Amino acid sequence: MARDAWQASVHGVAKSRMRLSTRALLQEEPRTSGKADTARKCGSGSEGRVAEWLMSDNMHHQWLLLAACFWVIFMFMVASKFITLTFKDPDAYSAKQEFLFLTAVPDTGRSPGETHLPEELKPTGKMLVEPLVYTQRLELMRNVCREDTLRNLSHTAISKFVLDRIFVCDKHKILFCQTPKVGNTQWKKVLIVLNGAFPSIEEIPENVVHDHEKNGLPRLSSFSEAEIQKRLKTYFKFFIVRDPFERLISAFKDKFVHNPRFEPWYRHEIAPGIIRKYRRNRTETRGIQFEDFVRYLGDPNHRWLDLQFGDHIIHWVTYVELCAPCEITYSVVGHHETLEDDAPYILREAGIDHLVSYPTIPLGITAYNRTKVEHYFLGISKRDIRRLYARFEGDFKLFGYQKPEFLLN
Repeated sequence: MARDAWQASVHGVAKSRMRLSTRALLQEEPRTSGKADTARKCGSGSEGRVAEWLMSDNMHHQWLLLAACFWVIFMFMVASKFITLTFKDPDAYSAKQEFLFLTAVPDTGRSPGETHLPEELKPTGKMLVEPLVYTQRLELMRNVCREDTLRNLSHTAISKFVLDRIFVCDKHKILFCQTPKVGNTQWKKVLIVLNGAFPSIEEIPENVVHDHEKNGLPRLSSFSEAEIQKRLKTYFKFFIVRDPFERLISAFKDKFVHNPRFEPWYRHEIAPGIIRKYRRNRTETRGIQFEDFVRYLGDPNHRWLDLQFGDHIIHWVTYVELCAPCEITYSVVGHHETLEDDAPYILREAGIDHLVSYPTIPLGITAYNRTKVEHYFLGISKRDIRRLYARFEGDFKLFGYQKPEFLLN
């Protein structure tokens, strides 16, 4: 009995302790649970901040990478532009250009690679050439036309050959005499737009520019005699010239070396004809050389070959033969060497500067290049060079180009 009472007492104490332990555990659980929640919340916040930081850092790296890519592309474009302007063929800038207005020309301090116009005809510097220069050019031309000693070199009849060279824009009363190898492709594009055949220069296909059945440019020779005379008397008339010898180099390169428009008759028909008559070394098997070309052009009896070649000779005959400057009263004579100035002046004088602009000219590409001229004439006999100059002397004097003493003496 006493033992039973003792066991009951022990059992009661144990149960009491269990209740106290359970109550204590129940009271502790919220605190423990709160700490765990807090830990979980802290952990979750830390993880969020870490993820947010990683995402921000990743985006930062991505932006840096993108900026670096743009910088590399930009530098590549700058380098490509520099290479293009450095090595670009000055005679090939008639390729498709943007339809933009021209800017003022750079400083024209005299150097061997720049234009060698007479002092009174030289560009004035960084600003546009003064209108007085254009008046002086016309006055010089008229004075040379009056010189009897140069009459055979400065005068020619207004033949169909000349009228075929003059393109007409009746809408704006303009006549343009084509002088190949002096940037004429661009002027033809200007007139094509003015005539309404295409809305803008950049939309004119290159194969259409010289296709006179598609480009909408009528020749003066297509009109009656009365209509021709009326236009010659009342229309604005202009043409562009260039150093005569540098133009011949351009013609040789374009037709016999590069031939970009794929005109095979120059290499396969005209070149062999020149070689057969003018090559001194008959064992030489190379294609036509500039020396052969110079001999042909300087030959006083060159006309019989000219007749065989037909209108293809327009790329190297004199400006006198092309445009008859002593017979036709031109409004403006532009110079290739100062075309950055002359083009906007011509557009203003013709009253069309608000309608169209001359395509952008790569900086410095029209400047006279004496080094190139010396290179091409190297090894050619003085006799042949003097004969060439004798034929083109009229062009040199009419348009104020200095006699190339460095080649002749």
